[in-house]
Amino acid sequence: MFQNQLNDQIAQAQAKAVENAKHLAQVAVESAQELAEINQAAAKDALAAAQDASSQLLAIKDPQQLSKLAQPEVAQEAAKYAAAYQAKVNKVVRNGNKEVAQVIDASIDDARDDLVKFVKEATKTAPAGSEAFVSAFKTAFESSLQQFDQVRATATDAFANFEKSVDAALANIQGGQYAVAKPAAKARKTA
Repeated sequence: MFQNQLNDQIAQAQAKAVENAKHLAQVAVESAQELAEINQAAAKDALAAAQDASSQLLAIKDPQQLSKLAQPEVAQEAAKYAAAYQAKVNKVVRNGNKEVAQVIDASIDDARDDLVKFVKEATKTAPAGSEAFVSAFKTAFESSLQQFDQVRATATDAFANFEKSVDAALANIQGGQYAVAKPAAKARKTA
């Protein structure tokens, strides 16, 4: 009888794991689709901007018109566009990250609950005279349950660190774009 319960619980755990894997795969696909849509829109916008810049360059008839195209506002506009693109990408990454964190959190809760249920069922059927062993086992088991909380904390920290890394990378990229716009403005003032 105990073996049947164990087999049933293992089968249920495997079914949950498969469902979680399917859900995470769906999240990955949806995130990839969103990123593809963002990239496609960015590519269309970049192509339109390049065509516009090309037509403006071809229409130049004197050097003063060329200097108008090299204004710092143009570089700042490009930096703003890039920042908006990065914000969209960041949002997709954060949403996917949040979804993964929720699945992991739910999986930890489910695994913990299943283990508690399994131990309760197993210790109910312990033979007479094994109370000391059962008590010692339960104490050790309760201590091991604390590992679930540590896994949860580690996963939470990992996701928080990932988001901080993404934020730092985006800040560095944005800082680099604005740095490009600033020297152009300084060069213009010195000329």
